[in-house]
Amino acid sequence: MHIDHAARASVPRAGITAVASCLPGTELTSRHLQERITEASGLRLPVRMLERATGISSRRVVADGEYASTLATRAARTALARAGLSPYDIDLLVFASATRDVVEPATAHIVQAELGSRAHALDVTNACNSFVNGIDTARAMILAGRVRRALVVTGETPSRAVRHAPSGPEQLRDGFAGYTFGDAGAAVVLETVDRGGIVDVDTETHSEHWRVGGIFGGGSRHPRGDEHTYFRGDGAELREVFEKVGTSVLDRMRRRTGLGWDDFRHILVHQVTVPYLERFVELTGVPRDRLVVTVPELGNMASATLGVQLDRVHDGLRPGDRVLFVGLGGGVSIMTMVWEKA
Repeated sequence: MHIDHAARASVPRAGITAVASCLPGTELTSRHLQERITEASGLRLPVRMLERATGISSRRVVADGEYASTLATRAARTALARAGLSPYDIDLLVFASATRDVVEPATAHIVQAELGSRAHALDVTNACNSFVNGIDTARAMILAGRVRRALVVTGETPSRAVRHAPSGPEQLRDGFAGYTFGDAGAAVVLETVDRGGIVDVDTETHSEHWRVGGIFGGGSRHPRGDEHTYFRGDGAELREVFEKVGTSVLDRMRRRTGLGWDDFRHILVHQVTVPYLERFVELTGVPRDRLVVTVPELGNMASATLGVQLDRVHDGLRPGDRVLFVGLGGGVSIMTMVWEKA
């Protein structure tokens, strides 16, 4: 098949032109979290059990009066400043997060009210893939000609869904994955670019596993009642599902793009625990030196994970450098995105 390279070069692309993240000021170590659980529940837990099981030594948590929108707004302001833009330069504001301030209205409106923008505002939610899904949604709207410039933000406060007083060992196991959580926010600005940009996106969804983990309160199934406001999910079961799904989405991306691991300056992977990250490396063959490891010090930051990682390496990127995003989310979904710095 003949490819008209001149025509291909003229096709507009959407790219990330500014990045920012926000971490709450309060640090909570695994030792102090375990002490809190022990004191509240009366359970006798093995010494350093949380840290040994997860590889997480600490995480950041929001203070009273801080919300998902708080972290998103802080990151948004920094991203706009780095892009040299004002809130009124944005045509689309997407709040993309597993966490929200309220069930209704969309948290995007709360962020927008704080920023002072008049952009089209909406929420996108898909567990820990929310932020990448939000970026892809904004990209699609830019390429469709609906908007010129988009701001995608996330604010994750999953620490508020952690059960600190389990009634016994069974309830402790049922919510154990929640003890990996840390809070964070992130933001990116997307615009049309002449070169580079987001060059490939792929997803794979296995919705038959939607019951494996989540926060099941607040919707029409469980509209009220404190019991359903806690995260529940067996970490071993979640890991088993992702291993069963396998690496097909990554294999497809590599075949389609012709890119190998060494073609990426960085590979950003959603991180739940250190053992799970090590298993990911073992299954995929991703070189460790390409990873941006955040989980030991910041925990599982839900959909903000990849945004925080990108912010940490963004200043060191040169034009032409490629970054691979690998999102893993409850539901279950897996997502890849290839971005090339313009």
